This record gives sequence, structure tokens and C-alpha cells, in this order.
Amino acid sequence: MTDRIRELLQQISALESELKDALHEREHHVLFQIRGKRIQFERGVREAHRRLKTGLLRWLLDSRPQSLLSAPFIYGMALPLVLFDLSISLYQAVCFPLYGIPLVRHGGYFVFDRAQLGYLNLIEKVNCAYCSYGNGLLAYATEITARTEQYWCPIKHARKVLGSHARYARFSAYGEAEGYHDKLREFRAALLAGDDSGTKSS
Repeated sequence: MTDRIRELLQQISALESELKDALHEREHHVLFQIRGKRIQFERGVREAHRRLKTGLLRWLLDSRPQSLLSAPFIYGMALPLVLFDLSISLYQAVCFPLYGIPLVRHGGYFVFDRAQLGYLNLIEKVNCAYCSYGNGLLAYATEITARTEQYWCPIKHARKVLGSHARYARFSAYGEAEGYHDKLREFRAALLAGDDSGTKSS
């Protein structure tokens, strides 16, 4: 990887982080305050939320038939998701310590704060929690497999990959054989040191 590409990747990463912080800061000051585990809205906002809440009966009556018909299939995925969660957690708990790879913290990927929104009814809150769990689980699993890939085969594909993880951009180029095993050691050292950027010298 050239110095220019490495520099651009660092700039992109820094700008993405800065943008997320700025957007969160704006929302945070305009709409709510975070106090420990509680999200606090101003009284006027809380009252507006209550007025906008749709009751359960009205919500069910207004639901499209497709929503009710698909519900068993949507929630039928709950068991496979939980089994996947247990499996991927067991995988990293057994394998990562053997190689010295830092464990991915489970709780960091699961946020269930939408239940504190006063304009959502019980069904909407359950739906939001389910989506939060599913997306959090996939992000958690992605980081586990990304660390696995960085340790064993940090090589880009010849073809374009959609939805690649954050570590992928710093992997070795496809077909770049010269010095690969030295770079592999560098990738592993960076991973074991907890360096989320991938490798310091790639």
C-alpha cells in the first residue's frame, strides 16, 4: 500500500468519525440529554411524543395485511439469530485466546435505547429491539470474522466486494506476493496489539 493511499484512508476514517460525532452532538443538544442509561427529553418534547403515540388497537387496525402475514417469518428468525450469537461467541471465546487475538466485546454492539421513546407503542418498541439485536449481532459477528481474516488471510479480492468491513481497505493487494509473509506478520502484530487500523506499515 502506498503512503498516499494510507494517508487517504486515515483521512477518510478521521472524517467519518468526525461526521458521526458532529451529527450525534447536534441531535444530542437539540433533542435529548444522556444521563447514565437514561435518555432525557425536555418536558415539551415528552408531551409531544405522548400525543403522537399510536395506541395498540389503532396500530393493529391500520397495519397492512402484509405486515401481519410476514410477522411469523420475521420473528421466526429469532431462534437462528440467538443460535448464531451463541455460536460466534463460543468461536471467539475458544479460538481468539489461543492466538492472542483480543476478544470483541459483545455489549458494545447492542444498543436498546429506542424503548425510551414515548411516541412508540409496545409493538413498535418490540420491533425496534428486534432490529437492534439483529443489526448489532451482524456488526458484532462482522468484527469477529474481520479479526479472523486479518490474522489468517489479510488479502483483498480481485473483484469488488460490497459491504466490506473496516479492516479490509488496509489488506494486501490481490496478487501482491512479494513480502506477503512479512506483511502477514505485521498484520498479526497490529491485531494482537489492539490496533484497529489493521497494520501500521502496510
